[in-house]
Amino acid sequence: MFVNERRSTILRLLKAKKRITVKELALEIGVSEATLRMDLNCLEQDNLLTRTHGGAVLSGDRENDTSFSVRSKRNIDKKVKIAEKAFQTIKNKQCILLDGSSTVLELARYISKQSLQLTVVTSGIQTALLLKENPSITVILIGGVATRVSSAIEGTLGISILDNVNIDTMYTSAKGFSISNGLTDFNLYEVFLKIEMIKRANKVIALIDSSKIGATSSAVYAKLNEVDSLITDQPLNKDFTEELGQKGVKIELTD
Repeated sequence: MFVNERRSTILRLLKAKKRITVKELALEIGVSEATLRMDLNCLEQDNLLTRTHGGAVLSGDRENDTSFSVRSKRNIDKKVKIAEKAFQTIKNKQCILLDGSSTVLELARYISKQSLQLTVVTSGIQTALLLKENPSITVILIGGVATRVSSAIEGTLGISILDNVNIDTMYTSAKGFSISNGLTDFNLYEVFLKIEMIKRANKVIALIDSSKIGATSSAVYAKLNEVDSLITDQPLNKDFTEELGQKGVKIELTD
């Protein structure tokens, strides 16, 4: 079982039982207790659960910390500038893929006010609702599970739709962007879909504000060799810049 699947299973079991021990998880999942303790620690760092002696409980603060409405208000000025910069990479009559992140929603908000003819495929519910009002834009919403906390489709039920379109560029954001792990996020169900979206894009542009540079979250969905460009709001340190250059990642800064 891959790490993403394992941690998804942990959250599913915890949601059902509210409280679970490492020993119970080891019996359910069939991996070592040491591995499960590492998983629980990582999930706690993302506020998805609270560690207890010998196990974990479902975090009562999960929705408050990670809900889309809360995330969308963080670093809004940076996100707007990144969105404006990202728009410069979009050409008329392209087919683009937008994930359901709050940063990419700002790009969608900017696109919605323009007259470009575009086909936009998205996993973002709010993104789809926003862009469908522009008559120049054809919107394709990826099917899947919609939950109360997230504003993005979860799971891969509707991923086959991407086999019928040619994606020029995918625009994505994440909770963390690091040299060792690339793009990472905390919602494992959204991550499964993002992995499939990345595979089907001819080009991937990451929209990451400076607060997330160097950070790592629960699950990896794109390694550096899968990212073509990074758009961020502040210069990166020398070592980070050199490493990205060696991996072929182009860095673009907002004005």
